[in-house]
Amino acid sequence: MNLYLGIDVGKNKLDFCALDSDQRCCFQGETTNDLNGAIKIKQTVLTETQTHHYEKITAGMEATSVYNFHPMTFLAEDSELQALGLSVITINPYTSHHFSQLFNDGKTDAIDAKQLADLLRVEPLGTPVARQENYVALQRLTRERYHLVKQMTDSKNHFLNNLYYRCNTLERELPTSVFGSAMMTLITDEELTLDEAAALPLDELVTHLQQLAHGKFGDAEAVAKAIKKATRSSYRLSKVVTDSVDEILAVYANEIRMLKKQIQVLDKTITQISTQNTDINCLTSVPGIGPVYAAGIVAENGQIERFPDESHIAKYAGLAWLPHESGTSVRQATPRTRKGNQYLRYYLVEAANSIRRYDITYQRYYHKKYEEVPKYRHRRAIVLTARKLVRLVEVLLRNHQFYIPPKVV
Repeated sequence: MNLYLGIDVGKNKLDFCALDSDQRCCFQGETTNDLNGAIKIKQTVLTETQTHHYEKITAGMEATSVYNFHPMTFLAEDSELQALGLSVITINPYTSHHFSQLFNDGKTDAIDAKQLADLLRVEPLGTPVARQENYVALQRLTRERYHLVKQMTDSKNHFLNNLYYRCNTLERELPTSVFGSAMMTLITDEELTLDEAAALPLDELVTHLQQLAHGKFGDAEAVAKAIKKATRSSYRLSKVVTDSVDEILAVYANEIRMLKKQIQVLDKTITQISTQNTDINCLTSVPGIGPVYAAGIVAENGQIERFPDESHIAKYAGLAWLPHESGTSVRQATPRTRKGNQYLRYYLVEAANSIRRYDITYQRYYHKKYEEVPKYRHRRAIVLTARKLVRLVEVLLRNHQFYIPPKVV
Protein backbone atom coordinates (compact mmCIF):
# COMPACT_ATOMS: atom_id res chain seq x y z
CA MET A 1 0.00 0.00 0.00
CA ASN A 2 1.35 3.42 -1.00
CA LEU A 3 0.43 6.93 0.10
CA TYR A 4 0.20 9.83 -2.36
CA LEU A 5 0.12 13.38 -1.03
CA GLY A 6 -1.00 16.14 -3.38
CA ILE A 7 -0.36 19.75 -2.36
CA ASP A 8 -1.92 22.70 -4.18
CA VAL A 9 0.39 25.65 -3.56
CA GLY A 10 -0.76 29.25 -3.34
CA LYS A 11 1.02 32.39 -2.26
CA ASN A 12 -0.64 32.39 1.18
CA LYS A 13 -2.04 28.88 1.69
CA LEU A 14 -1.52 25.19 1.03
CA ASP A 15 -4.33 22.74 0.28
CA PHE A 16 -3.37 19.10 0.75
CA CYS A 17 -4.98 15.74 0.17
CA ALA A 18 -3.63 12.21 0.56
CA LEU A 19 -4.87 9.11 -1.28
CA ASP A 20 -3.77 5.52 -0.83
CA SER A 21 -3.34 2.93 -3.57
CA ASP A 22 -7.07 2.10 -3.39
CA GLN A 23 -7.97 5.75 -4.01
CA ARG A 24 -9.23 6.16 -0.45
CA CYS A 25 -8.90 9.70 0.92
CA CYS A 26 -6.73 9.32 4.02
CA PHE A 27 -6.75 12.97 5.04
CA GLN A 28 -7.43 16.38 3.56
CA GLY A 29 -7.06 19.94 4.77
CA GLU A 30 -5.89 23.49 4.34
CA THR A 31 -3.09 25.42 6.02
CA THR A 32 -0.95 28.51 5.63
CA ASN A 33 2.05 28.64 3.31
CA ASP A 34 4.64 29.20 6.00
CA LEU A 35 6.74 27.14 8.40
CA ASN A 36 3.79 26.43 10.72
CA GLY A 37 1.71 25.21 7.79
CA ALA A 38 4.48 22.91 6.55
CA ILE A 39 4.87 21.48 10.07
CA LYS A 40 1.11 20.83 10.17
CA ILE A 41 1.33 18.79 6.96
CA LYS A 42 4.31 16.91 8.37
CA GLN A 43 2.49 16.05 11.60
CA THR A 44 -0.56 14.90 9.63
CA VAL A 45 1.63 12.54 7.59
CA LEU A 46 3.36 11.20 10.71
CA THR A 47 0.00 10.60 12.41
CA GLU A 48 -1.28 8.70 9.38
CA THR A 49 1.80 6.48 9.24
CA GLN A 50 1.38 5.54 12.92
CA THR A 51 -1.96 3.87 12.18
CA HIS A 52 -1.21 2.51 8.70
CA HIS A 53 1.89 1.01 7.14
CA TYR A 54 2.88 2.34 3.72
CA GLU A 55 5.62 0.89 1.56
CA LYS A 56 6.10 4.12 -0.34
CA ILE A 57 5.12 7.75 0.35
CA THR A 58 5.18 10.31 -2.45
CA ALA A 59 4.40 14.01 -2.17
CA GLY A 60 3.86 16.14 -5.25
CA MET A 61 3.17 19.77 -6.00
CA GLU A 62 3.13 21.92 -9.10
CA ALA A 63 6.04 24.15 -10.02
CA THR A 64 4.54 27.52 -9.10
CA SER A 65 7.38 30.02 -9.44
CA VAL A 66 8.83 30.78 -5.97
CA TYR A 67 5.74 29.74 -3.98
CA ASN A 68 6.45 26.00 -3.96
CA PHE A 69 10.15 26.32 -3.08
CA HIS A 70 9.87 26.50 0.72
CA PRO A 71 7.27 23.74 1.31
CA MET A 72 9.03 21.53 -1.24
CA THR A 73 12.42 22.01 0.43
CA PHE A 74 11.00 21.54 3.94
CA LEU A 75 9.37 18.20 3.10
CA ALA A 76 12.39 16.98 1.14
CA GLU A 77 14.90 17.77 3.91
CA ASP A 78 12.93 16.90 7.07
CA SER A 79 14.70 14.02 8.83
CA GLU A 80 11.53 12.41 10.25
CA LEU A 81 9.83 12.35 6.86
CA GLN A 82 12.97 11.06 5.18
CA ALA A 83 13.08 8.24 7.71
CA LEU A 84 9.71 7.18 6.27
CA GLY A 85 11.17 7.20 2.76
CA LEU A 86 9.16 10.21 1.59
CA SER A 87 10.02 11.38 -1.93
CA VAL A 88 9.04 14.85 -3.13
CA ILE A 89 8.28 15.44 -6.80
CA THR A 90 7.73 18.67 -8.71
CA ILE A 91 4.93 18.29 -11.26
CA ASN A 92 4.79 20.16 -14.55
CA PRO A 93 1.64 22.37 -14.49
CA TYR A 94 1.08 21.45 -18.15
CA THR A 95 0.66 17.80 -17.15
CA SER A 96 -1.62 18.45 -14.16
CA HIS A 97 -3.78 20.84 -16.20
CA HIS A 98 -4.49 18.26 -18.89
CA PHE A 99 -5.06 15.57 -16.25
CA SER A 100 -7.67 17.73 -14.51
CA GLN A 101 -9.60 18.08 -17.78
CA LEU A 102 -10.45 14.37 -17.56
CA PHE A 103 -12.82 15.14 -14.68
CA ASN A 104 -15.99 17.22 -14.29
CA ASP A 105 -15.40 18.15 -10.66
CA GLY A 106 -15.06 21.88 -11.17
CA LYS A 107 -12.04 23.79 -9.93
CA THR A 108 -11.21 24.65 -6.34
CA ASP A 109 -7.94 24.47 -4.45
CA ALA A 110 -9.15 21.42 -2.51
CA ILE A 111 -10.14 19.64 -5.74
CA ASP A 112 -6.77 20.53 -7.30
CA ALA A 113 -4.94 18.97 -4.35
CA LYS A 114 -6.96 15.76 -4.67
CA GLN A 115 -6.34 15.60 -8.41
CA LEU A 116 -2.61 16.05 -7.86
CA ALA A 117 -2.65 13.11 -5.45
CA ASP A 118 -4.60 11.08 -8.00
CA LEU A 119 -2.09 12.00 -10.69
CA LEU A 120 0.72 10.71 -8.48
CA ARG A 121 -1.26 7.52 -7.87
CA VAL A 122 -1.79 6.89 -11.58
CA GLU A 123 1.80 7.63 -12.51
CA PRO A 124 4.43 9.50 -10.45
CA LEU A 125 5.32 12.10 -13.05
CA GLY A 126 8.10 14.57 -12.48
CA THR A 127 11.65 14.58 -11.20
CA PRO A 128 12.65 14.15 -7.53
CA VAL A 129 13.82 17.30 -5.80
CA ALA A 130 17.54 18.02 -5.45
CA ARG A 131 18.07 17.83 -1.70
CA GLN A 132 21.51 19.30 -1.08
CA GLU A 133 21.81 22.96 -0.12
CA ASN A 134 24.80 23.61 -2.38
CA TYR A 135 22.67 22.86 -5.46
CA VAL A 136 19.99 25.30 -4.32
CA ALA A 137 22.55 28.03 -3.54
CA LEU A 138 24.21 27.59 -6.93
CA GLN A 139 20.85 27.47 -8.67
CA ARG A 140 19.82 30.87 -7.33
CA LEU A 141 22.98 32.43 -8.79
CA THR A 142 22.85 30.73 -12.18
CA ARG A 143 19.14 31.38 -12.67
CA GLU A 144 19.46 35.07 -11.85
CA ARG A 145 22.39 35.25 -14.26
CA TYR A 146 20.14 33.77 -16.94
CA HIS A 147 17.54 36.48 -16.32
CA LEU A 148 20.18 39.22 -16.44
CA VAL A 149 21.46 37.88 -19.77
CA LYS A 150 17.90 37.95 -21.13
CA GLN A 151 17.46 41.53 -19.93
CA MET A 152 20.72 42.55 -21.58
CA THR A 153 19.67 40.88 -24.84
CA ASP A 154 16.38 42.79 -24.77
CA SER A 155 18.20 46.04 -24.02
CA LYS A 156 20.60 45.47 -26.91
CA ASN A 157 17.70 44.80 -29.28
CA HIS A 158 16.00 48.04 -28.21
CA PHE A 159 19.32 49.85 -28.59
CA LEU A 160 19.75 48.55 -32.15
CA ASN A 161 16.18 49.46 -33.07
CA ASN A 162 16.70 53.05 -31.96
CA LEU A 163 20.15 53.16 -33.55
CA TYR A 164 18.47 52.35 -36.86
CA TYR A 165 16.39 55.51 -36.47
CA ARG A 166 19.51 57.54 -35.70
CA CYS A 167 21.86 56.13 -38.33
CA ASN A 168 20.27 53.28 -40.24
CA THR A 169 23.43 52.06 -42.05
CA LEU A 170 25.91 52.23 -39.16
CA GLU A 171 25.57 48.64 -37.94
CA ARG A 172 25.88 47.38 -41.52
CA GLU A 173 28.99 49.42 -42.35
CA LEU A 174 30.94 49.01 -39.10
CA PRO A 175 33.69 46.34 -39.12
CA THR A 176 33.33 46.07 -35.32
CA SER A 177 30.54 45.69 -32.78
CA VAL A 178 28.42 48.71 -31.90
CA PHE A 179 28.42 47.49 -28.29
CA GLY A 180 32.12 48.15 -27.74
CA SER A 181 32.90 50.75 -25.09
CA ALA A 182 34.30 53.28 -27.57
CA MET A 183 31.48 52.91 -30.07
CA MET A 184 28.76 53.21 -27.43
CA THR A 185 30.44 56.34 -26.08
CA LEU A 186 30.49 57.81 -29.56
CA ILE A 187 26.92 56.80 -30.42
CA THR A 188 25.39 58.13 -27.21
CA ASP A 189 26.91 61.61 -27.59
CA GLU A 190 29.04 61.31 -24.48
CA GLU A 191 32.16 62.54 -26.27
CA LEU A 192 31.36 63.26 -29.89
CA THR A 193 28.11 63.03 -31.85
CA LEU A 194 27.90 61.03 -35.05
CA ASP A 195 27.33 64.20 -37.05
CA GLU A 196 30.39 65.82 -35.51
CA ALA A 197 32.39 62.66 -36.18
CA ALA A 198 31.47 62.78 -39.87
CA ALA A 199 32.66 66.39 -40.05
CA LEU A 200 36.09 65.64 -38.55
CA PRO A 201 39.10 65.02 -40.80
CA LEU A 202 39.89 61.32 -41.08
CA ASP A 203 43.16 61.44 -39.14
CA GLU A 204 41.55 63.36 -36.25
CA LEU A 205 38.68 60.87 -36.06
CA VAL A 206 41.16 57.97 -36.06
CA THR A 207 43.08 59.58 -33.19
CA HIS A 208 39.87 60.20 -31.25
CA LEU A 209 38.72 56.59 -31.69
CA GLN A 210 42.08 55.27 -30.50
CA GLN A 211 41.80 57.45 -27.40
CA LEU A 212 38.29 56.18 -26.67
CA ALA A 213 39.36 52.56 -27.19
CA HIS A 214 42.68 52.98 -25.34
CA GLY A 215 44.52 51.87 -28.46
CA LYS A 216 42.60 48.58 -28.78
CA PHE A 217 41.16 49.16 -32.25
CA GLY A 218 42.95 46.85 -34.68
CA ASP A 219 42.14 49.04 -37.67
CA ALA A 220 40.88 52.38 -36.40
CA GLU A 221 41.07 53.91 -39.87
CA ALA A 222 38.62 51.35 -41.27
CA VAL A 223 36.24 52.10 -38.39
CA ALA A 224 36.55 55.84 -38.98
CA LYS A 225 35.83 55.45 -42.69
CA ALA A 226 32.80 53.26 -41.90
CA ILE A 227 31.42 55.89 -39.50
CA LYS A 228 31.82 58.63 -42.11
CA LYS A 229 30.24 56.52 -44.84
CA ALA A 230 27.31 55.44 -42.63
CA THR A 231 26.65 59.00 -41.48
CA ARG A 232 26.64 60.29 -45.06
CA SER A 233 24.37 57.54 -46.42
CA SER A 234 21.82 57.41 -43.58
CA TYR A 235 18.48 59.19 -43.53
CA ARG A 236 18.35 62.56 -41.81
CA LEU A 237 16.12 63.22 -38.81
CA SER A 238 14.77 66.50 -37.53
CA LYS A 239 16.48 67.95 -34.48
CA VAL A 240 13.51 67.18 -32.22
CA VAL A 241 13.47 63.50 -33.22
CA THR A 242 17.26 63.26 -33.10
CA ASP A 243 17.35 64.58 -29.52
CA SER A 244 14.67 62.08 -28.45
CA VAL A 245 16.45 59.13 -30.05
CA ASP A 246 19.81 60.19 -28.59
CA GLU A 247 18.23 60.29 -25.12
CA ILE A 248 16.83 56.79 -25.57
CA LEU A 249 20.18 55.48 -26.82
CA ALA A 250 21.91 56.92 -23.76
CA VAL A 251 19.38 55.23 -21.44
CA TYR A 252 19.88 51.82 -23.04
CA ALA A 253 23.65 52.26 -23.19
CA ASN A 254 23.76 52.87 -19.43
CA GLU A 255 21.45 49.91 -18.85
CA ILE A 256 23.65 47.60 -20.94
CA ARG A 257 26.77 48.72 -19.06
CA MET A 258 25.04 48.19 -15.70
CA LEU A 259 23.77 44.71 -16.64
CA LYS A 260 27.19 43.74 -17.94
CA LYS A 261 28.76 44.68 -14.60
CA GLN A 262 26.11 42.74 -12.66
CA ILE A 263 26.68 39.65 -14.80
CA GLN A 264 30.42 39.92 -14.15
CA VAL A 265 29.74 40.08 -10.39
CA LEU A 266 27.62 36.92 -10.56
CA ASP A 267 30.20 35.18 -12.75
CA LYS A 268 32.89 35.91 -10.17
CA THR A 269 30.75 34.54 -7.32
CA ILE A 270 29.76 31.45 -9.29
CA THR A 271 33.41 30.77 -10.17
CA GLN A 272 34.45 31.03 -6.52
CA ILE A 273 31.77 28.54 -5.43
CA SER A 274 32.50 26.20 -8.33
CA THR A 275 36.08 25.46 -7.30
CA GLN A 276 34.85 23.28 -4.40
CA ASN A 277 32.37 21.23 -6.45
CA THR A 278 33.70 17.98 -7.91
CA ASP A 279 30.86 17.67 -10.44
CA ILE A 280 31.65 21.11 -11.84
CA ASN A 281 35.33 20.20 -12.03
CA CYS A 282 34.40 17.15 -14.10
CA LEU A 283 32.53 19.30 -16.62
CA THR A 284 35.19 22.02 -16.80
CA SER A 285 37.63 19.35 -17.98
CA VAL A 286 35.79 19.55 -21.31
CA PRO A 287 37.43 22.17 -23.58
CA GLY A 288 35.06 25.10 -23.96
CA ILE A 289 33.02 24.59 -20.78
CA GLY A 290 33.94 27.19 -18.19
CA PRO A 291 32.91 27.25 -14.53
CA VAL A 292 29.78 29.36 -15.19
CA TYR A 293 28.25 27.06 -17.82
CA ALA A 294 29.28 23.99 -15.82
CA ALA A 295 27.70 25.45 -12.68
CA GLY A 296 24.46 26.15 -14.55
CA ILE A 297 24.27 22.55 -15.77
CA VAL A 298 25.12 21.01 -12.39
CA ALA A 299 22.77 23.32 -10.47
CA GLU A 300 19.78 22.31 -12.60
CA ASN A 301 20.69 18.62 -12.78
CA GLY A 302 21.23 18.28 -9.04
CA GLN A 303 22.11 14.73 -8.08
CA ILE A 304 22.62 12.74 -11.26
CA GLU A 305 20.90 9.80 -9.53
CA ARG A 306 17.59 11.62 -10.06
CA PHE A 307 17.72 10.55 -13.72
CA PRO A 308 17.76 6.91 -14.90
CA ASP A 309 19.69 7.74 -18.09
CA GLU A 310 20.68 10.53 -20.45
CA SER A 311 17.38 10.49 -22.35
CA HIS A 312 15.57 11.54 -19.16
CA ILE A 313 17.99 14.47 -18.74
CA ALA A 314 17.38 15.52 -22.34
CA LYS A 315 13.61 15.38 -21.89
CA TYR A 316 13.91 17.26 -18.59
CA ALA A 317 15.81 20.00 -20.43
CA GLY A 318 13.33 20.08 -23.30
CA LEU A 319 15.86 18.70 -25.79
CA ALA A 320 13.58 15.96 -27.08
CA TRP A 321 11.79 15.37 -30.37
CA LEU A 322 8.74 13.20 -29.80
CA PRO A 323 7.52 10.86 -32.59
CA HIS A 324 4.19 11.54 -34.28
CA GLU A 325 2.42 8.83 -36.23
CA SER A 326 -1.11 7.69 -36.93
CA GLY A 327 -1.87 4.52 -38.86
CA THR A 328 0.49 4.45 -41.82
CA SER A 329 1.18 8.19 -41.60
CA VAL A 330 4.47 9.14 -39.99
CA ARG A 331 5.44 12.79 -39.64
CA GLN A 332 8.91 13.40 -41.01
CA ALA A 333 9.49 16.75 -39.30
CA THR A 334 9.00 16.42 -35.55
CA PRO A 335 9.29 19.72 -33.64
CA ARG A 336 11.21 19.96 -30.39
CA THR A 337 9.05 19.73 -27.29
CA ARG A 338 8.18 23.11 -25.79
CA LYS A 339 8.23 21.73 -22.28
CA GLY A 340 11.25 21.27 -20.06
CA ASN A 341 13.65 23.19 -17.85
CA GLN A 342 14.52 26.41 -19.69
CA TYR A 343 17.53 27.12 -17.46
CA LEU A 344 19.16 23.73 -18.06
CA ARG A 345 18.44 24.02 -21.78
CA TYR A 346 20.03 27.47 -21.92
CA TYR A 347 23.28 26.37 -20.25
CA LEU A 348 23.50 23.19 -22.34
CA VAL A 349 23.03 25.12 -25.58
CA GLU A 350 25.52 27.82 -24.58
CA ALA A 351 28.05 25.17 -23.52
CA ALA A 352 27.58 23.30 -26.81
CA ASN A 353 28.11 26.52 -28.76
CA SER A 354 31.38 27.03 -26.90
CA ILE A 355 32.60 23.43 -27.15
CA ARG A 356 32.26 23.32 -30.94
CA ARG A 357 35.03 25.91 -31.18
CA TYR A 358 37.51 23.75 -29.26
CA ASP A 359 36.60 20.08 -29.73
CA ILE A 360 36.97 18.62 -33.23
CA THR A 361 34.30 15.93 -32.63
CA TYR A 362 31.61 18.43 -31.74
CA GLN A 363 32.84 20.79 -34.45
CA ARG A 364 32.34 18.12 -37.11
CA TYR A 365 28.93 17.19 -35.73
CA TYR A 366 27.83 20.83 -35.73
CA HIS A 367 28.92 21.38 -39.35
CA LYS A 368 27.24 18.15 -40.42
CA LYS A 369 23.90 19.28 -38.96
CA TYR A 370 24.46 22.81 -40.26
CA GLU A 371 24.73 21.59 -43.87
CA GLU A 372 21.67 19.33 -43.70
CA VAL A 373 19.04 22.08 -44.05
CA PRO A 374 18.71 25.39 -45.92
CA LYS A 375 16.89 27.32 -43.14
CA TYR A 376 17.56 27.99 -39.44
CA ARG A 377 20.90 26.25 -39.87
CA HIS A 378 22.81 27.55 -36.85
CA ARG A 379 19.86 27.32 -34.46
CA ARG A 380 19.06 23.75 -35.48
CA ALA A 381 22.69 22.63 -35.50
CA ILE A 382 23.53 24.07 -32.09
CA VAL A 383 20.43 22.60 -30.42
CA LEU A 384 21.25 19.16 -31.85
CA THR A 385 24.84 19.59 -30.67
CA ALA A 386 23.48 20.36 -27.20
CA ARG A 387 21.50 17.12 -27.33
CA LYS A 388 24.71 15.27 -28.14
CA LEU A 389 26.42 17.04 -25.24
CA VAL A 390 23.82 15.64 -22.81
CA ARG A 391 25.29 12.15 -23.29
CA LEU A 392 28.76 13.37 -22.36
CA VAL A 393 27.47 15.31 -19.35
CA GLU A 394 25.59 12.27 -18.05
CA VAL A 395 28.64 9.99 -18.32
CA LEU A 396 31.03 12.45 -16.67
CA LEU A 397 28.70 13.20 -13.76
CA ARG A 398 27.58 9.62 -13.17
CA ASN A 399 31.11 8.21 -13.25
CA HIS A 400 32.76 11.25 -11.60
CA GLN A 401 35.43 11.27 -14.28
CA PHE A 402 37.30 13.87 -16.30
CA TYR A 403 36.97 14.28 -20.03
CA ILE A 404 39.52 12.58 -22.28
CA PRO A 405 39.31 13.83 -25.88
CA PRO A 406 38.98 11.02 -28.43
CA LYS A 407 41.86 10.46 -30.81
CA VAL A 408 41.08 12.05 -34.16
CA VAL A 409 42.04 9.92 -37.13
